[in-house]
Amino acid sequence: MSQAPTLLEMRSITKTFPGVKALADVNLAVREGEIHAICGENGAGKSTLMKVLSGVHPHGSYSGEIVYRGEQVRFSGIRASEQAGIVIIHQELALVPGMSITENIFLGNEPRRRGSIDWKAAQHRALELMEQVGLQEDPDTLVKDIGVGKQQLVEIAKAFAKDVKLLILDEPTAALNEDDSQHLLDLLRGFRARGITSIIISHKLNEIEAIADSITILRDGRTIETLDVKADGVNEDRIVRGMVGRELSSRFPDRTPDIGEVFFEVRDWTVRHPSSDERLVCKGSTFTVRRGEIVGFAGLMGAGRTELAMSLFGRSYGSWLSGQVFKDGTEIQLKSVADAIRHGLAYVSEDRKSIGLNLLDDIKTSMVAAKLSKITRRGVVDPVREHRIAEDYRTSLRIKTPSVDEGVVKLSGGNQQKVVLAKWMFTDPDLLILDEPTRGIDVGAKYEIYGIIQRLVSQGKGVVVISSELPELIGLCDRIYTVFEGTITGEVHRRDADPELLMKQMTAMKKSPTP
Repeated sequence: MSQAPTLLEMRSITKTFPGVKALADVNLAVREGEIHAICGENGAGKSTLMKVLSGVHPHGSYSGEIVYRGEQVRFSGIRASEQAGIVIIHQELALVPGMSITENIFLGNEPRRRGSIDWKAAQHRALELMEQVGLQEDPDTLVKDIGVGKQQLVEIAKAFAKDVKLLILDEPTAALNEDDSQHLLDLLRGFRARGITSIIISHKLNEIEAIADSITILRDGRTIETLDVKADGVNEDRIVRGMVGRELSSRFPDRTPDIGEVFFEVRDWTVRHPSSDERLVCKGSTFTVRRGEIVGFAGLMGAGRTELAMSLFGRSYGSWLSGQVFKDGTEIQLKSVADAIRHGLAYVSEDRKSIGLNLLDDIKTSMVAAKLSKITRRGVVDPVREHRIAEDYRTSLRIKTPSVDEGVVKLSGGNQQKVVLAKWMFTDPDLLILDEPTRGIDVGAKYEIYGIIQRLVSQGKGVVVISSELPELIGLCDRIYTVFEGTITGEVHRRDADPELLMKQMTAMKKSPTP
């Protein structure tokens, strides 16, 4: 069977930012009608390469050439690439929450009649596009009133409205639950059957292995290899080896647990939803954490894991109704974030860009922001100590940056996550709560973050990990609590943990006995 013709070639692409060569002679070839994955560690250059292709970085800002459909192209911006049928969907969706689905699909591309927007035609066409992507909603529904999975489908419908021929998706399933992720992957398979070409960037290697026809691996801004998934017998371990340049015999660093006594206990914690008096997001939650222990929380999207963590961290979410918190046997009051920090709690949000970091700050400012009192004298920050502490964290956490004076916005996702970890480690917490700590970061950076977590518990601290990835919880945690609709439904020890048991307890209201 003959191979499909080449749709896209990127030849010797080099892109430099001040002090950093993001891409160095990168080559990429994509065939018509295939799903082509691009893999690499954070900072490898994946997103930068796609921004070059889509005109975000216009012609003249890079060297090398792009050949598309047999002709060399020089895109001056996103609109130029979209007119050629190349549409990119970024990890941060470009939707307007207060506008309807129809308005978002045709934003800047509205159908017109006699000089005015033809909303009747727009709505009719929107329904056709929504059917193509499997989105069953009223087209007048506001985007803010639908979930992230459906918002992703609106973005794809928006791409189809522009007559897409090459669809680029950057971490499309990073924020989706398993059902929404599977629906999206099935959708891409359907597009492939219709001859539409897709490029997908993802850190979820199991999804890449399942869906991709070809995989190009980047490392440190260079092309390492392109693999034919079926012909080369590609599996996750093979992708990892190409990404990190070595074998990772285990996805988790070796650890011998040294678990002490219970030092943190929550009893009958009940919290009401912030905008609905009738809805409880935490229902009589009770759990413990021991010194030197990693405790996981597993649950489906919307189960109440994040709400529990945020409500404990200074009542940052919802309205507290009842419950007690004990530390070292003494009841403590956590009525504010300042209270939580003073009592040795730290919380790393699942949303590092909106909540975890101020993207206008530089790295050193971000690292010390949670406890400025440690480096102030008479109300003034000591800049020498600030810089020294930031440098120590940069070195110990292996944050890839030329300087701690750089803005955090310039860092890759994995390195931003390390800055957030440094920020809360600086408060010297006894209990660190990590909400989706490895979401959207590569396998190499995950391994490093697991190592950081293990170093913290080896110092006698406790760590709580909230994760949507069951293999992560099973491989990392000493005990795992399961949550369903605001209720803790079970507790599983590491030796007994398996995906099937956890999933049963994550989908059942009946409280399971402690093993």
